[in-house]
Amino acid sequence: MDNRRRNVLKGLAAASLSTTLVACKGTADGRAGPGDNSEPVVPGDPSAPVPVAFNHGVASGDPLADRVILWTRVTPTADLPRNVAAVAVELVVGRDPELRDVVHRYQCETTAERDFCVKVDADGLTPDSWYYYQFSVGAERSPVGRTRTFPAAGTPAQRSRFAVVSCSNFAHGLFSVYRAVAQQPDLDFVLHLGDYLYEYGAGEYGSFPGREPEPAHEMVSLDDYRQRHAQYKTDGELQSVHQQLPMICIWDDHEFANDSYRDGAENHTEASEGSWTERKVAAIRAYFEWMPIRQLPVDNQRLWRRFAFGDLMDLFMLDTRLEGRDAQVDNPVSGERNNPDRHLISEQQMQWLQEGLTTSTSQWRMIGQQVMFAELNVARTLIEADTLGLPQPSRLNDQLAVLNVDQWDGYVADRDRILTTLHEQGIDNTVILTGDIHTSWANEIYRDSSLIGGALTSPVAAEFVTPSVTSPGLEAFLSETGADLAAAAVRIANPHMKYVELKSRGYMLVDVTRERAQAEYYYVASATEQDRLGELDAAKTKVVGVDSGSSEIYQDRPLSSPRAVRTALFQPRVPVQVS
Repeated sequence: MDNRRRNVLKGLAAASLSTTLVACKGTADGRAGPGDNSEPVVPGDPSAPVPVAFNHGVASGDPLADRVILWTRVTPTADLPRNVAAVAVELVVGRDPELRDVVHRYQCETTAERDFCVKVDADGLTPDSWYYYQFSVGAERSPVGRTRTFPAAGTPAQRSRFAVVSCSNFAHGLFSVYRAVAQQPDLDFVLHLGDYLYEYGAGEYGSFPGREPEPAHEMVSLDDYRQRHAQYKTDGELQSVHQQLPMICIWDDHEFANDSYRDGAENHTEASEGSWTERKVAAIRAYFEWMPIRQLPVDNQRLWRRFAFGDLMDLFMLDTRLEGRDAQVDNPVSGERNNPDRHLISEQQMQWLQEGLTTSTSQWRMIGQQVMFAELNVARTLIEADTLGLPQPSRLNDQLAVLNVDQWDGYVADRDRILTTLHEQGIDNTVILTGDIHTSWANEIYRDSSLIGGALTSPVAAEFVTPSVTSPGLEAFLSETGADLAAAAVRIANPHMKYVELKSRGYMLVDVTRERAQAEYYYVASATEQDRLGELDAAKTKVVGVDSGSSEIYQDRPLSSPRAVRTALFQPRVPVQVS
């Protein structure tokens, strides 16, 4: 949601996107494999030391029961020529922070072709276990990271706690939210729902002092996207989140260009910025190089995937942005919104999701995705805003209209297919987790919107929308008082929207048990003051949730308590070490 949004090839060039998973030799129990050599490889002298640094920290992601992706970037120093054949990297995985109890060693190499990123699918791990890891090149060592595997699918699991974040614009402020997440004593993972980085040039969308984007122009080429990823991963607060917890992530539009879709974007002009297909391929390549995400061998551009946390929850991660999305309609009253031939996701992804929801036997089904699923009645909202005395309601109209056509409201037929599946198959305990719009919402999802609030109908799912890390909400356009009035108007006009907060930066903590799924909204006191990094505004904290067997949202129950002994005592956080 930004002030540059305007209404504006089939397939990608797969051959130009090589996998970024590094080939490694691995051994168990800390034994070196025959012929393994952890020294860097240099033209003419394989044993000579190569000066490198680990300036971008470490990260882990996409945890399964027996494996997890481990990532770092070996930063060439001035003494390392860019045409170096390869740099050899050792990865150590252990059960303790000091890495005395080593369970695996991996010998890998990386090259300029991968932008010197290293990504290892560390396998052979024990389900439902915490691990520590460290990369090294010769004597140069990365920070120690902490990660975990998930309980195996179908095995008993009683509880999971994870943070949900999105919309982290480096140029719009400090990553105070990331520090708050990293300080949480008991989380299993972090869910990032997109807009991990933004494409704009200096001064175009955010101008916080000292946080000018690199490169200074809008990112368009592969080098541009790589440089912007590198800049973000120098931020200490982001590094600390990655160091402490595995991340499951998806992209949204700003990893590419504003309001992007399969064949173009609002913020892309072919005449001056070149081919959209080439730009998209470059952005995808940089994303898979720089993010701790697993590429699928059958389709190395596919984002949508599934995770199981024991028998407690199945997590379906969608790509509602690029893979199957048709262009947005011009306005929220366009009849094309209901055209069954217009799609937000591809038929393949739709069938995969429908089958997964239908066959899931877990207690909960979680859908992680980018744009708001619930129906928003813009016309009624504007009437209520005017009644409440909102100054300049046209500004609210401008924001809601642009948002609305980019969300599932702009692709009604695809939403109806999912709702029909949930209803006809009797699928319960479905929770949709959403990012994108920089603001906080808790919505009940009904199959037939005309029956919302009726005595004889019940919601088929619930949706929790996370606030942004730094990107502005409606307070940037309406003032804080105006944002509060707008939130009240939304709730009055849309009775299925039970909680709406439109002006604060923060994150969601989702606590899932067999009895309920609870979302706790935490807001930071400031995203602009260095001495208040990670400080929470306790007065704003909000609790919503749903009980098992019901999608009706409850509010204001007690906050959940961390599993202090299980995690903090036996799997301690590692000391924060900023590269």
